[in-house]
Amino acid sequence: MRRELDKEIRRLAVPAFLALVAEPLFLLGDAAIVGHLGTPELAGLGIAAVVLQTAIGLCVFLAYGTTAGVARHLGAGDRRGALAQGVDGVWLAVLLGLVTTVAGVALTGPLVRLFGADQQVTDHATTYLRIAFLGAVPLLVMLAATGVLRGLQDTRTPLVVAVVGNVLNIVLNVLLVYGAGPFDGLGLAGSAIGSVLAQVASAAALVTVVVGAARREGASLRPDLPGIRAAARAAVALVVRTLTLRAALLVTTYAVTIGPRDPGAVELATHQLALTLWTFLAFVLDAIAIAAQAITGRYLGAGDVESTRAVTRRMVGWGVASGVVTGVLLAASSPFLGRLFSSDPEVHRLLVPVLLVAALGQPVAGVVFVLDGVLIGAGDGTYLAWGGLLTLLVHAPLVLLAAHLVGGLVAVWAVFCAAFMGARFVVLAHRARGDRWLVTGAPKVSA
Repeated sequence: MRRELDKEIRRLAVPAFLALVAEPLFLLGDAAIVGHLGTPELAGLGIAAVVLQTAIGLCVFLAYGTTAGVARHLGAGDRRGALAQGVDGVWLAVLLGLVTTVAGVALTGPLVRLFGADQQVTDHATTYLRIAFLGAVPLLVMLAATGVLRGLQDTRTPLVVAVVGNVLNIVLNVLLVYGAGPFDGLGLAGSAIGSVLAQVASAAALVTVVVGAARREGASLRPDLPGIRAAARAAVALVVRTLTLRAALLVTTYAVTIGPRDPGAVELATHQLALTLWTFLAFVLDAIAIAAQAITGRYLGAGDVESTRAVTRRMVGWGVASGVVTGVLLAASSPFLGRLFSSDPEVHRLLVPVLLVAALGQPVAGVVFVLDGVLIGAGDGTYLAWGGLLTLLVHAPLVLLAAHLVGGLVAVWAVFCAAFMGARFVVLAHRARGDRWLVTGAPKVSA
């Protein structure tokens, strides 16, 4: 049984792992290219990235909720229903993307000014963010289409699209930032434009695959208002859950800007690099969580509670092992990573202790991501929403207090790893030990 579970986890998690490693390369590639323009540009990218990731991250339910719903239909033997629900998710992504683009472009200035950075950094952040918001529709469509394919137990197609999209992103960024031949390049604005173009191409590729599968099963491609409304209603709890996670990251970034001493571009730029690397590793650990969503949804859709329990225990073990590996690798590489993204020696110096703190939190993070994926796959969004609120209430006052009393980037990151990730661990482990999340059957859609 254990060998069969391991085989199934590997089949889904390994391609998901490679795809999720590729996804944050959109930001890592931008950071590496922009970092050599200068520290103010990198700090501006850091602020813009936090805002954009928050806006897009609030809609991550388009991937997670769609994965769980499609997998439940698949487990119940209804592949046509699975694709119909997936198409509804893609239409919802288009609608939400349009709203996000309009609101984001209009509010770029006020959002950036909330961080209180100096004028040069603020100008760079505004330039990048206003262009980047034009990619909201393709980014959200990518989330929804990826969720459909994961629910169908296909993690290979998103991998191929992610790899090709990131190669295109890097090529476009280098060309548009630094130029070639008679073209002088656009600087930071070129990085944003390159990323948006790569996102459009990736979204088009994923939608083509989903549409082909829907046509083969006879599922309608037209917007189904009851299905879209049902997807939106089910998303509310996951939006709250995600909002609390993004709020915790925003509070942590804000904590960097306050304290006994006035932070400059060096601390903000270092925080951006550390947060980008943390996000990179989070996506790596999330690969097992993606497998958890797909497998849990399918088993519960088929009414197989025993297998759901067994695969949960096995994936938690995978999460611990993965966290230990990523922690050791992060600690060992901490003296060298700064040089990849910045030419500022002060950034190099400050980044090392921050990454060592982040490395210590990786094993706990491995378990947290797995259990989060299991409960999402089970459709336990309401509990995740309340648990997220509780976690935020624990973390926010502690990180702000540490910033005021101690100050410095290392203290902020120590609280982030201990309080935020520790609280999430307690909340999720408590739920997983019970039975209330083990609800079986395919989801029902009402008008």
